[in-house]
Amino acid sequence: MPDLRPANVVDLHGERDAAAGADLFPLRLSDLTYQAGGNVLIKGIDLSLGAGGATVIMGPNGAGKSLLLRLMHGLLEPSGGTVTWGGKAMSEDVRRRHAMVFQRAVMLRRSVAANIDFVLRLRGGTDKARRNAILEHAGLAAHADQPARLLSGGEQQRLALARALATNPDVLFLDEPTSNLDPASTLVIEDITKAARDRGTRIIFITHDMGQARRLADDVVFVHRGKVLEHTPAQAFFNQPASPEAADYMAGKIIL
Repeated sequence: MPDLRPANVVDLHGERDAAAGADLFPLRLSDLTYQAGGNVLIKGIDLSLGAGGATVIMGPNGAGKSLLLRLMHGLLEPSGGTVTWGGKAMSEDVRRRHAMVFQRAVMLRRSVAANIDFVLRLRGGTDKARRNAILEHAGLAAHADQPARLLSGGEQQRLALARALATNPDVLFLDEPTSNLDPASTLVIEDITKAARDRGTRIIFITHDMGQARRLADDVVFVHRGKVLEHTPAQAFFNQPASPEAADYMAGKIIL
């Protein structure tokens, strides 16, 4: 299998000030609740995340991980409780400093290059040299003029991540972005994500892949039945999870 990794990924999301985004933290969820269809799906969560690093959210299917991510990002309004960023309520200004990549890439009906141009234009104007550099670093330069929707699944996800990072976000949310990808594409996504983290973008990431979580996580939030059962430094979580549910999950057992 060919190595798809770009030779240099660190410039993908542009130059960042070392302190960029620090004013958004802590991200604090206080008694956060979400209901839909008469069911309480997120149940009084209290959680605080500081600036810097990569937080991986884990838990069994149906635990509420994606709902939690969307509540953090402001895509959903909580039924109760609050989400605050650096002591401030969610607002459009706060959301503009986030970016999100979903499990299934959403492509604009235009070329690969025009997908990048679109977000650059939203953030102050097109820059052909920057767009070309972004595509080069994502390993997509050869596909610049191709319709984005004709890319392979792995290529679409790389474009979705490149497009998100082109906005130079302070916070990047990733909802299982590699769950349906081949190993080579997964490796590219991980390399680009780690480079973004190392340059100061705060990463909040959902994955079911234990190996991926070990490679990327600085800390782990374990969710079960709409509750956070533990929030632990990654090494401690993987070596000795504090809750029996997390221990069973790590052991590959079915959790009800």
